[in-house]
Amino acid sequence: MFSFLKDSNEVPQDNPSVNAHAEKVFGMVRDAAVQLQAKGEVVLGDSTLGIVHTQKGVVGPHFTVVKEALLKTIKEVVGDKWSEELSVAWETAYDELAVAIIKEMS
Repeated sequence: MFSFLKDSNEVPQDNPSVNAHAEKVFGMVRDAAVQLQAKGEVVLGDSTLGIVHTQKGVVGPHFTVVKEALLKTIKEVVGDKWSEELSVAWETAYDELAVAIIKEMS
């Protein structure tokens, strides 16, 4: 799924490429949540995201895998403070961001 993991059977914990991608995804989802609250829609700040994802061979199911990993990670970090409200908020922000990226991929 990720070109930087093509020769690996598992996700290494301290892989700089994995960590950099995770930070970017988290930041974009956070920004999507802010946009949804302020404007009710997500507008990509980087118009090349669609092109990059297309070039890397990203397809719909990849977005689902990343979403599940993101939600699992946030849930682990938040711990007892995790709630249905937080889950819905993060899921909605991610889903709207994914829709915006997929639209740019077309």
